[in-house]
Amino acid sequence: MKILITGFDAFGGEKINPASLILNKLGDEIDGHRLEKLFLPTKFVGSADILEKKIIKTRPDIIISLGQAGGRTDITAERVAINIADASIADNDGKMPIDEKIRWDGENAYFSTLPIKAIVENLRKEEIPASVSNSAGTYVCNFIMYNDLYFADKYKNISAGFIHVPYLPAQVLDKRGMGSMSLENMVKAVEIIIKTSIAYKGKEDLAKAEGRIC
Repeated sequence: MKILITGFDAFGGEKINPASLILNKLGDEIDGHRLEKLFLPTKFVGSADILEKKIIKTRPDIIISLGQAGGRTDITAERVAINIADASIADNDGKMPIDEKIRWDGENAYFSTLPIKAIVENLRKEEIPASVSNSAGTYVCNFIMYNDLYFADKYKNISAGFIHVPYLPAQVLDKRGMGSMSLENMVKAVEIIIKTSIAYKGKEDLAKAEGRIC
């Protein structure tokens, strides 16, 4: 199989983004399966075009996009992307869309086709904090997750989804009480996510409660 992994550059005043650093640490193969890496700009305009060109060129079986979610304390497998861009901070182009549709010809929402519950289960087995998230926000992370799934539907036979990672320890030195995770554990987590996604390709996800009351 061929797996496309994407990650963003730094945004929101941060000097680094763990998503792109994880990509730098991954090899070119995992268990004999080819990894294709794509570094994306944290921008609404143009990032989806870059993504689609890479999909057309590489024809991946699986797309896993990574993004930073400052404030979260664990690895979060996103369940759903919604068809809205509503930015509370500017992207790296200075753009702040408000209540804009991402795709006029797209669904109101797309659900991840990665095995999100198996991913969480396997991460916890390795003592890596993980959970299912029911909101990827409305910033560029949700924008790319939505486009991942839009293109997966367009080009067929592609599993796709989005994983949020916390801050790195170096990013929280001046953010008192904010959660973080080491780069080593994040890389280990992503390797587990890739292997789980490969193992569950074409299979049903685990039927296990990971919902939230509120």
